[in-house]
Amino acid sequence: MKKLTLLSSAIALIVSCSALAKITPEQAARLGNELTPIGAEKAGNADGSIPAWTGGITTPPPGYSPGDHHIDPFATDEILLTIDKSNVAEYRQFLSPGIMQLFDIYPDTFRMNVYPTRRSASFPQYFYDATKLIATEAELVQGGNGLVNAAIGIPFPIPANGLEAIWNHIVRYRGVAASRNGGQAAPTSNGAYTVIGFDEQIMFKYSHPEATPDALEAENILFRFKQSVTSPARLAGTALLVHETMDQVATPRQAWTYNTGQRRVRRAPNVAYDAPGTASDGLRTTDDFDMFNGSPDRYNWELKGKQEMYIAYNDYKLHSDQLKYDNILMAGHINPDYVRWEKHRVWVVEATLKDGTRHVYGKRVFYIDEDSWQIHIADLYDNRGDMYRVAVAHGLNYYEVPTHWSTLEVYHDLNSRRYIAIGLDNEDRMYDFSVSLSDNDFTPAALRREGTR
Repeated sequence: MKKLTLLSSAIALIVSCSALAKITPEQAARLGNELTPIGAEKAGNADGSIPAWTGGITTPPPGYSPGDHHIDPFATDEILLTIDKSNVAEYRQFLSPGIMQLFDIYPDTFRMNVYPTRRSASFPQYFYDATKLIATEAELVQGGNGLVNAAIGIPFPIPANGLEAIWNHIVRYRGVAASRNGGQAAPTSNGAYTVIGFDEQIMFKYSHPEATPDALEAENILFRFKQSVTSPARLAGTALLVHETMDQVATPRQAWTYNTGQRRVRRAPNVAYDAPGTASDGLRTTDDFDMFNGSPDRYNWELKGKQEMYIAYNDYKLHSDQLKYDNILMAGHINPDYVRWEKHRVWVVEATLKDGTRHVYGKRVFYIDEDSWQIHIADLYDNRGDMYRVAVAHGLNYYEVPTHWSTLEVYHDLNSRRYIAIGLDNEDRMYDFSVSLSDNDFTPAALRREGTR
């Protein structure tokens, strides 16, 4: 197993303490000093391959207008090295076991083009301010399945355990609201695919500038999400509504579906855990979406430490509207020519299934970007301990917000040797982070209207 190092001796001390202990004001004072405002190491690494964080992207590049597919601010960067079957052993220490298996399964086609590391992640000042404000107050309750005394910011910028780290991912900043168009595809073993089109709306109650811990706890809502299928015709009109809660023990996730054949809205209590994802051809679970979502209650969570790793970052080339889906989707995996890999520091969190509970994944290992709390890689094991799936989030900075989020998520099923790519938008409209949404847009009645359009 790779050697993992904790952020500092101070974090090592925190990890040894109570799982629900708060950090001290002295520890919180490190935020914005030797640590970034959300808890990453500000300094670069020893050999300089990871630079210091200097604020990320603070202004959009010249020529960009909101609504455009995002201009690549690093388009002139050259490839530093290419990892393929001939040299992969030299770089094993910077690759997850799941990524290593992709080299084994696709030795002739899978490769990684590694570029200079650009610590581009950035967020609004009010998010940074909120992180420092709640850092000494935020707590997990209900055995780690609920969050209190937190709003807007990262609740555990100096995490003491795996549960705190995964909650940082769950509530990380992705704007206040967004409207998304695009789709997903699951190519067959010979590369044939059909794009499933989606229209999606999401409202992040937790991230609203006026959110307060008391108000969030009273309403018990993290975000509201609505999705409708737009194509192909046989699926068009199918719709999903989710109300995600802060305390999923007190109030489990609430979900509804609209089926065009029945023309009825129905409660959907099974939209959780390992239920198959929407139109996913059985290639991902519901709680795979966004790399991990929902209640963490079925797993024991362990913070393994931090390591340097190659992850898909600043993937503006993959995001470009100059590409067609045919350029990206191929048999086995997406086209490696358009993927940018960089070396970053990641938190490593291991989740093992609790005794007496069930899930198709017996163990999950998450690799979480220190600069954004976005899970970038997930190694997913079955209940025999064998690698089952490998998920990769291809991230970039949506600098009009600003926020770091994925432009595409790819879930590789190693048994079927297929994958599903979620978030395809090269041939569609770009995300709209300026959309105005209200609670009335996320009711069962609104879901029915969405499905019958």
